[in-house]
Amino acid sequence: MTLMPRLYAILDASCFSTKRELLSAAEELVAAGVTLIQYRNKSGNAKIILDQARQLTESVSRTRASAPHLRLIMNDRADLCLAAEFDGVHVGQDDLSPDSARKIIGPERWLGVSTHNAEQVAKADKTSADYIAIGPVFATSSKANPDPLVGLDGVRTARGLTKRPLVAIGGITRANCYSVIEAGADSVAVISDLATDPGKSTEEFLRILG
Repeated sequence: MTLMPRLYAILDASCFSTKRELLSAAEELVAAGVTLIQYRNKSGNAKIILDQARQLTESVSRTRASAPHLRLIMNDRADLCLAAEFDGVHVGQDDLSPDSARKIIGPERWLGVSTHNAEQVAKADKTSADYIAIGPVFATSSKANPDPLVGLDGVRTARGLTKRPLVAIGGITRANCYSVIEAGADSVAVISDLATDPGKSTEEFLRILG
């Protein structure tokens, strides 16, 4: 069984003005105790994505001695996951299928799948996914056209449909994160509430999540 950390940090390139800011945020996250980071870049520019991803790999590799369990997850792109030497890939409902992604990344790297309703959770549970994400739990500004909210009841329903690690995502902040864990999530994925002062925010999340 895959052991997920309580805090699943997502570095969204759109939250940062420069690559330096992105890399600095990653370093702050790791220094504060984050052990899993998903790199997300929806620009569609594979060259830029790969360049930033490789620099993330290089940047956090310097901290591997103090954080040997740190994992980097690529959003959407299984091919770039391999090219950047990431530890796994996360695919959505409109991306490469979980089975196709697994064929590319092999059996050792982690595979995560986004779901937005009970039917999708049940379907994802039949794949080789290492963990399943459910959301959006709360209103979010990180997507231009977000799926309908699932709420805490959606998290509870998802928990009853799978024994795999469950990651809740969407509008999760320090103010509401523990309620999501109480609803059955193993981990909370956070974007916006980590983008400003990543180190301090991480420390507060980890204190609240226990």
